[in-house]
Amino acid sequence: MAVIGTGASAIQFVPKIAPRVAQLKLFQRTPPWIMPKPDRELSAVERWAFKHLPFTQRLVRSALYWTLESRVIAFARRPRLMKVVQRVALRHLRKQVPDPVLRQRLTPDYTIGCKRILISNDYYPALTRGNVRLITDDIQRIDGDAVITADGSRHPVDCIIFGTGFQATDPIPRGLLFGRHGQDLMDSWARGAHAYLGTCLPGFPNFFMIVGPNTGLGHNSMILMIEAQVDYILKALGQMQRERIASIEVRPQVESQYNQRLQQRLAGAIWSTGGCRSWYLDPRSGQNTTLWPGSTWSFKKTLQHFELQDYQASHLPHSQPAAAPAAARPLHLEEAALNEKL
Repeated sequence: MAVIGTGASAIQFVPKIAPRVAQLKLFQRTPPWIMPKPDRELSAVERWAFKHLPFTQRLVRSALYWTLESRVIAFARRPRLMKVVQRVALRHLRKQVPDPVLRQRLTPDYTIGCKRILISNDYYPALTRGNVRLITDDIQRIDGDAVITADGSRHPVDCIIFGTGFQATDPIPRGLLFGRHGQDLMDSWARGAHAYLGTCLPGFPNFFMIVGPNTGLGHNSMILMIEAQVDYILKALGQMQRERIASIEVRPQVESQYNQRLQQRLAGAIWSTGGCRSWYLDPRSGQNTTLWPGSTWSFKKTLQHFELQDYQASHLPHSQPAAAPAAARPLHLEEAALNEKL
C-alpha cells in the first residue's frame, strides 16, 4: 500500500492502517512540524469540580481560549518567537524517532508555523515500524500498479491513498455562482481569492460568504470567526429589512483598500517569512488569501457594526437613499485597537 502526502490527513490515518498492512510506502514531499498531543485523563478532583461547580468549566475554557489566542503574537507579529515552539517539536521528534537517519529525513527545513502545525503522539512511532518505508524522492507519475519517482525507481503497490488535502485557494467550483452581468465567481478570483471582511464581493449583490478569503486561523477555533460573520450578516439583513433595501453590493474601492491593508499585515507574518511552500499562499499571486493576521476578538471587532456606506444599495420604492461612502473602515487588529487606523 502507498500513501501520498504527510499532512493533517495522513498523520491521522497512517497510524491506524500501518499495523494492518503488509507494507506501507509513505511518499513525503515536505516533512511537517509535529507537536505532542497533551492528552491526559481528568483527575477525580477535576471531574467533581466540573460536575458540582459548573463555573469551573468556563474558567478552564477561558484559560484555554486565551492561551491559544496569545499564540497569534508569534504567528503574525513576532515570528522569531516560533523558535521556542520549534524546540519543543524537535524534542518530540528526538524522543519518538531514535534512528538518526530517519529523524533527519523527518526534520523540516523551514520555521515552524509556516505550514500548518500538526499534533500527534502516534504518527512518528508508526513510521518506525519495520513494515513502513518513508520515500522522499519526487513522484514523477503513476504507472499501472506502481509509483514512479524522479530517480527512476518503480514502487509497486496494490492500493494508493491520497492524503493531499484540498484546494484551499479555489474552494468554490466553477459554474456554481454567478454575479452581476453573469460573471463566474472563479473568473473574479482568477488572480487569487479576495473579499471584503471575508464575507462580501463587488459585483455579487446580496451574496454573503462564511469562512471566505482570509478568515482562516492558525492559532484558535474557526467557530469564533464563523460566529462573527453570522452576526455581521444578520445585522446587514436587519438593516436591509428596516430600510426597505432590495440589494446591497460592497463598493469596489472599499474592498480593495481593505485587502491592501490586510496583505500589508500578512507580509511580515510567519506564513510569508518562514521559508516554506504552503497552501496558505495562492500560487497565482503569491499572497496569503486564507488566513487572518490577527486575533479572533480583533476580527469580531472589525465586524462589530454593519456600515451601509461601505455598500451600494438599491432601495425599494418610497425608501431612503443610500448613504455616501465613508472613509475606509479601520482593520481592528491589535494596533488598530489603540486608535491606529491601518
